[in-house]
Amino acid sequence: MGEQDVGGRRVKCGLRRGARPADETDKSEETEEVQQEEEEVREMEENQTSVTEFILLGFPLDSTTQVFLFVLFSLFFAFTLLGNGAILGLISLDSRLHTPMYFFLSHLAIVDVAYACNTVPQMLLNLLSPATPISFAGCMTQTFLFLSFAHTECLLLVVMSYDSDFLVLGVLLALVHLALLLPLPFCGPHKVNHFFCEIVAVLKLACADTHINETMVLAGAVSVLVGPFSPIVISYIHILRTILKIQSGEGRQKAFSTCSSHLCVVGLFYGTALIMYVGPHYGDPKERKKYLLLFHSLFNPMLNALIYSLRNKEVKAALKRMLEKERT
Repeated sequence: MGEQDVGGRRVKCGLRRGARPADETDKSEETEEVQQEEEEVREMEENQTSVTEFILLGFPLDSTTQVFLFVLFSLFFAFTLLGNGAILGLISLDSRLHTPMYFFLSHLAIVDVAYACNTVPQMLLNLLSPATPISFAGCMTQTFLFLSFAHTECLLLVVMSYDSDFLVLGVLLALVHLALLLPLPFCGPHKVNHFFCEIVAVLKLACADTHINETMVLAGAVSVLVGPFSPIVISYIHILRTILKIQSGEGRQKAFSTCSSHLCVVGLFYGTALIMYVGPHYGDPKERKKYLLLFHSLFNPMLNALIYSLRNKEVKAALKRMLEKERT
């Protein structure tokens, strides 16, 4: 407090009682911000310990439509199991189908059944009871199995023959994703915007930086999708050129028929997967990509069995022989 002469009068100047200097006000505001951040961290830690389950949002539809989809998807799931089971049975019982190509088909059928069984039952349960939660351990297990089967099928479609090393490689790639996913804190909300624990949808619930995880998802997708798909496309270009050089129409048609089954399966599987994980905004949670993954998880395994049975003369002949044997 001091005095100054202003217009011949002595005026006291200084701070009023109770007023704080500017630096003290700034320090007070910084302290309040720090305390607020500490409270938020404490709340996040408390929420993190409380998240022991997730709720799968599935498809936001009315109850009548959900019941209809439950019946329809149940039929598709049954066809998937029956079709792939029939292929496995025919290949194992008919010695004429004990060739490298049908070894490949048998293992593709096994992967398709496992792939569908990992996701479809949970989806059917959610259609009947949308609020039914899935445990944290169950969600992580489902994510791991989905990645394992998806990677394995990608590699099987490339090699076109059985090789256990590729199964091991598919599992190892899934383990890498799981090892990066498990340490992440999940502090709410605990609602997964999907019909199963798909890895990108689960990552969106983490309350930490998921840049490394998202980079690994993209890198994994490129390695098992773009990498294998490129030589497949190149090989089919060469096959197409060779077929076109065949003089007889019958031989050309037979060659096209042999390759078309594998080409249909490859196109369906890789096409949907590339759009979901390698295309722009691969982690975009919009409904269109959710429905694409529904096609990938439910319809692909069923269509694989139909394509390889209905379009394959040797499989149909084996089925005919098996039915005739049962009658006699």
